[in-house]
Amino acid sequence: MMEPTATPSTSESRPDVPTREALQAELLPIPEAPPPPEPLSPPGSEEIIEVALRHIRGKRGGDLVAIVLVGSGARRALTPHSDLDLIALVKAPPEGDEIVRVADRILDIRYREAKAVEEEMPVTPRLPGLFRKARVLYELDGVGSALRDKAQQCFRQGVPPPSFHERIRLKAECFHWLGKAEDLRHDLPTAQYVFNSFLDAALHAFVRLRGFWPTAPAEIVRFVVARDPALGEILERAITSSPFEARLAAGYKLAAQIFQDVPNPQRID
Repeated sequence: MMEPTATPSTSESRPDVPTREALQAELLPIPEAPPPPEPLSPPGSEEIIEVALRHIRGKRGGDLVAIVLVGSGARRALTPHSDLDLIALVKAPPEGDEIVRVADRILDIRYREAKAVEEEMPVTPRLPGLFRKARVLYELDGVGSALRDKAQQCFRQGVPPPSFHERIRLKAECFHWLGKAEDLRHDLPTAQYVFNSFLDAALHAFVRLRGFWPTAPAEIVRFVVARDPALGEILERAITSSPFEARLAAGYKLAAQIFQDVPNPQRID
């Protein structure tokens, strides 16, 4: 029996064809991929403020006397979702509000007459708390700094007490929203919406009647609980109770507690 003979490979039979090893030796090494470019960082708050200043000065430059930053931006307490609140003080009306966007940041710009703000400062509780920590970004003749100093002085003097008629108005507004919520309890989504309006009015009345300076809306519930734990317990039930009738009952108890020393409006019939 004849043994099979080995068939010579192509490279052996054809000396002009390179071997596999020769081909591998000629391959160039694959270069490593270059590192990806660093992502562009969004503009910081200072760059955004510069854009806002150019916008405001271009829009109201003729009668602009000051631009101040208020709120969390002035307190250096910005979060990724915080708005920047600016007040542009002008010499004369028209006043107005404007919301613009720079990058991913929303800017709330309010145009106010400087003279009117100065006159309202001693009698409007929200203004001293708003301006006393304001950051002056632009001013002429020290208008912004003077308003900030006046706000600090008013804040040290304390909240102006509510008048007799203001106390009654606060009570009437709260019971108006509470009664509307009770009337609409057959339409639960609408009733809950109206009841939340009652809660906002009740919390505002608590702060006003107790002689506290207004606080940030996000902190108001914690503020009430810290100042009056018993009232805070009723407030918690008004916010979280179920069913809705339980929230209504807690709401009436909350209102009675807040307005226990406030008389009802006078009857004229």
